[in-house]
Amino acid sequence: MTRLVRFSPTSEMRSLQREIDRLFDNFTPARKRDEGGSEPAPAQQANWTPRVDLAETEDEYSIRLDVPGVAKEDIEINFQDSTLSISGERVTSSKEEESDFVRVERSAGRFFRSFSLPKTIKENEITAEYDNGVLTIHVPKAGEKKPRRIEVN
Repeated sequence: MTRLVRFSPTSEMRSLQREIDRLFDNFTPARKRDEGGSEPAPAQQANWTPRVDLAETEDEYSIRLDVPGVAKEDIEINFQDSTLSISGERVTSSKEEESDFVRVERSAGRFFRSFSLPKTIKENEITAEYDNGVLTIHVPKAGEKKPRRIEVN
């Protein structure tokens, strides 16, 4: 008996996006590691990737992530070695897990994103806010360092 398999371009695109993300994650040097320090933790276990808008003004960089259904307590933001890492988890309710779905398009589980930032930022002044499923991170710019002339005595 022949089984009919339907082509889903959306599914294929998501699969390609996950592969590209995995490839680039392998080149990100400052990722979290497990207790033993061997394997990168969150990126390998990510189930979905939130969409991001990056903006730059004269005073700051702004990063906005769409994370609907994620409690702000389930979001972790870290900054180390010029890399801003954001991870979290969207949990499905047990009532949904017992249901027989006809179609499921919303992803649940862990997510992870990281961004390399320039060295000219005020890392101690990075702030984040969460409103209506949108996480906004403000990264203030430091003034550009100008060369200093040193007088020879």
